[in-house]
Amino acid sequence: MRAAVLHEIGQDKLEVLDDMEAVGFGPGKVRLRVKATGLCHSDLSAMSGVLPQPGPFVPGHEGAGEIVEVGEGVTGLSAGDRALVCWLPACGTCPACERGQSHLCLSGFMNAGTPNFKRPGGAPEDIFGFAGTGTFAEEVVLPAQCAVPIPDDVPYDIAALIGCGVTTGLGAALNTAEVEAGSSVAVIGCGGVGISAIQGARAAGAAQIVAVDPVDARRTAALRFGATEAVAPEGLDDAKSRVTSGEGFDYVFEVVGRSATARTAYESTRRGGTLCVVGAGALDDFLQLSMFELFFDEKRILPSLYGGGDVLRSYRRAVALWRAGRIDLEGLITHRVRLTEINDALDQMRSGEALRTCIQV
Repeated sequence: MRAAVLHEIGQDKLEVLDDMEAVGFGPGKVRLRVKATGLCHSDLSAMSGVLPQPGPFVPGHEGAGEIVEVGEGVTGLSAGDRALVCWLPACGTCPACERGQSHLCLSGFMNAGTPNFKRPGGAPEDIFGFAGTGTFAEEVVLPAQCAVPIPDDVPYDIAALIGCGVTTGLGAALNTAEVEAGSSVAVIGCGGVGISAIQGARAAGAAQIVAVDPVDARRTAALRFGATEAVAPEGLDDAKSRVTSGEGFDYVFEVVGRSATARTAYESTRRGGTLCVVGAGALDDFLQLSMFELFFDEKRILPSLYGGGDVLRSYRRAVALWRAGRIDLEGLITHRVRLTEINDALDQMRSGEALRTCIQV
């Protein structure tokens, strides 16, 4: 089968190979024929080494497709079922799952160190899948809990987005920060996840939503998705003065994953307000805060991993809001490419040209 491979961490291009094989099928596993997959910035971060990931590997974790085979012992799934890929599956029995925080379950990370692919006629090296998945491929073998059934009215491309970016951004606003009606919000970083946070804040009833991004096209797009104004980073201080009389925003979402923007987000948050950290950053990138300001400003700093709540519940809510017309998911897909054009998608993400590129596999 065909898959896109990063041979070495730090390379900026993928090689599309036609002689790959998805491996590991057996009891408790499913084989999924990928129909659509989105390019998430986390894929780029894994390629560059910002996020830890063994290589060589097949990127992609935001996908959906059709189950073609189920292993022994798998219940609730059958060949022919439509499913999205959950890259952070829950075991259902650990303390985090029992508390309703399935997004903090660590069982899924055990999959990340197991090879997912090989080249039958090529090099004998193990080839991994990003986050234990690897959806930049025609087929992928997954633990059954990674395949979540999707309703028939949800297209594969929409389901793929719900599998990561939409759930992450929407959940940050609704689950983690719990944005209140009438509040003021700033979102720093307006790619697919940031736009989803904007839509979550709008759905929660925020009165003012300021989108912050250096790319003009993304600022324009943010206004279509619910931002009340959009500014370049150098315009944030002026927006803070105008919108909040200089006090600071009730909620600020950092959706970039860098200490510098997190510091800016902290300074843009009012005393007693909430800074929600959504961007996935590097292990060695440290945020500098003094003990005095932590104590004196009483700002809540809330990290948000994968939407900050029960993952399956977050999926269902995203579908419900989409059906009701309260969030726009079709509009998030600004570009479409074939798997053979995957490097075009990488360029679109790096330039800021795309909100989300959908790869039709």
